Formats: sequence, structure tokens, C-alpha cells
Amino acid sequence: MAETASLTAGGAALRVAVAQRFAGGFAIDARLDVDLRPGSMLVLFGPSGAGKTTILRQIAGLQRPDAGVIRFDGDLWCDIEQGVWSPPQSRRIGLVFQEPTLFPHLTVRQNIVYGVRTTHRVRPRSDLGSSDTGKPSDKVRPRSDPDLTVAGIAKVLGIEDLENRYPRALSGGEGQRVALARALAPDPRLLLLDEPFASLDGPARVRLRREVRALLQTTGTPAILVTHDRTEALALGDTVAVVIGGCVRQVGPVSDVFSHPADAAIAASLGIEAVLPAQVAGSSGGMIHVAVGEVRLQVAEREAFAIGAAVYACVRAEDVTLETLSSGHASTRNHLAARVISIASEGPIDRVTLDCGFALDALITRQSRDELHLTPGADVIAAIKATSIHLVPRL
Repeated sequence: MAETASLTAGGAALRVAVAQRFAGGFAIDARLDVDLRPGSMLVLFGPSGAGKTTILRQIAGLQRPDAGVIRFDGDLWCDIEQGVWSPPQSRRIGLVFQEPTLFPHLTVRQNIVYGVRTTHRVRPRSDLGSSDTGKPSDKVRPRSDPDLTVAGIAKVLGIEDLENRYPRALSGGEGQRVALARALAPDPRLLLLDEPFASLDGPARVRLRREVRALLQTTGTPAILVTHDRTEALALGDTVAVVIGGCVRQVGPVSDVFSHPADAAIAASLGIEAVLPAQVAGSSGGMIHVAVGEVRLQVAEREAFAIGAAVYACVRAEDVTLETLSSGHASTRNHLAARVISIASEGPIDRVTLDCGFALDALITRQSRDELHLTPGADVIAAIKATSIHLVPRL
């Protein structure tokens, strides 16, 4: 199996070391060792078809690997060699899919309380020692808020007024809110989310992300999210595990992984637009000088590279600033003469593709584009801070 990717911190330990082969040659060979803090989110990030959902389903107990071990918070969920396999219901996980899978014959409230498992019963109000009513309580006991109820979860998700509706009367966003409430109502030890926002429109997706984040913090429930959406990973994740070709290739805090990909393949999968073959030309004053064809770049020296070393220079589009004239500011070490090749709208943001002697993208606001009078063919300066360029060895 591939080398274990690990991150240590305080929380519930998740250890995954699994292998599975499929017809056609695709294989899962994934190792992951992380600690999930209460209310935190681990993002399984990577391109479509990378194996993210398969790994999530193995953690959930919905899919059995050919070999390997899965442990969570001290419990052994899977050990194929020893014949150990815990079914999903014994793992006490919540699971939400891309489409809301609600019971069509039950109301919103009935859907939410369906999965509530409790060992106590509601006593009659007289409290005269009579027997149980047989009615299960909807009280849930999350780690961070022992008084949170099903109604409280519904309120955080904005569905408290929908309890008597049936799923057919719900919008897509409302249905996903109900699915999330149902998954969290039994107080799961771990919440698993398989691209639950993918089918929603932009505004609904943003609102639901915010609500889910708030609810996880309130309940103290750790979660794992599968997504190939970089914005979603950055908005929701505390820790990210990059999955490529069935393997976990890098794991760490979201900001660290996105800013410092371990290799060019990871950089490309993270949506770092420019992964430029380069060669180290020298170093001085805390700067590494690299050559990208005929263009020289100055890069902050985070680690030593030998002169002549082959590297990739990775630049994110959001780290490129466009100017009509070089500002000469000391904090921006690289000022590259460039020509605008094309401008594409991405909602309120424009993506400007440049020719700097190599291809480079920049993301700017519509207002900035208008102020700079940018059009295809315009000459500009592309400014990049030395700290915004990340070098990875070219193997």
C-alpha cells in the first residue's frame, strides 16, 4: 500500500489503510491517519473518479474493501484479515448523499426523528412512577450542547416551519436540510457527506455550507466531506486529504496543502492554474531565482534547492495582480510584461488569461477590469509576490 499520510492533533483518531481492486484496473490503495477534533471537517478532495466516494463508503460500512483496517476513536470497524466487519448501524455514523434520500410517505418531522436512537423514554407528566409511554424522546445529546433537540437542529437549518410537509413539497435545498437534520438527530459519532451541495444552485449552496458549518460547531460532530469543488474545500475544510488515482497523496491543514502542494500532480488537482516547468538558477538574500524559459522569477526561499535543479513553479490565479504600469513595490518581487489573451466571466469574477512568455491566469473583479480597460490584446504587468510562488521538485 501507499505510504501513510498523517496529521496529529487532539480529537477522535481515524485510521484507514484499505485496498480494493475493480474491473478495468482501477484500484484503491489508501492510507489516512488523522485526528478529527469536535466540530471539525476533513475534506476528501480530488478529481472525479479519484476514489473519494469509495473511501467514504468504506468508512461508512457500505462497501467492504478487499484488504485493510479501519479504526475510529478506539473502535475497530474493519479488519479484513481478522474477519472483523462492523455494519453501518453499529458505527453510529450519519450519512448524507448528493441527492436527499427522504422517505416520501413521512413528513419532515417524521423523517428527522426516524433515526433517533435513545435508551431513555419519556415519562408521563404526572411523574407518579407509571410505566414508560413507549414514545421515544427526540432529545439528542451532542458533545458540545447537551440540551440540543431535534427542534433545535431544525431551527439552525431553517426548516422549523416545514415539519408537516412531505418531501414532494420541498425544494432541493430544503430537502438537503432535512437530510442533514435526520443524519444529525441521532447524535452520530461521525457525519459523512458525499457531495451534498453539488445539486444546489449557487446561493442555496453558499447558505447551506454556512448552516452546516455552524451546526457542526454547535453539536461538536466531526465530519468528512467528499468534494471536487475547490471553493467548497476552502470554505468548509479544516483538514484536507488529496485523493488521486485511489491513493491519499497529501494531507494537512487546508491552507497549507493548497499553498504548498507536495508535487505537480497534486498542484494540478488542487486547481493551481500555473504549474510551470522551471530550473533553479541561483539564490541570494533569502530568494531563489528560477528560470521559466526566458523569464526569471524570484521565489521566497522556504527550502534549499541546488543550482540547476528541475522544479515546478506553482502559481494560483488569485495570487496574480494586474497593473498597467509596474508599481515597483518592494513586496511584489515579480513584475512580468504580459499580453491579455482572453477574458472569461466567472460570475462576479473575471478570469484573465495572459501570455507572459508562458501561460498565466489572473482572477480580478469586474470593477478592476473596467478600471484597467482590459481587452484581449492589451499589454499589462502581471505582479506576483515571491511568497506566492511555491516550488516543488520535478521528479
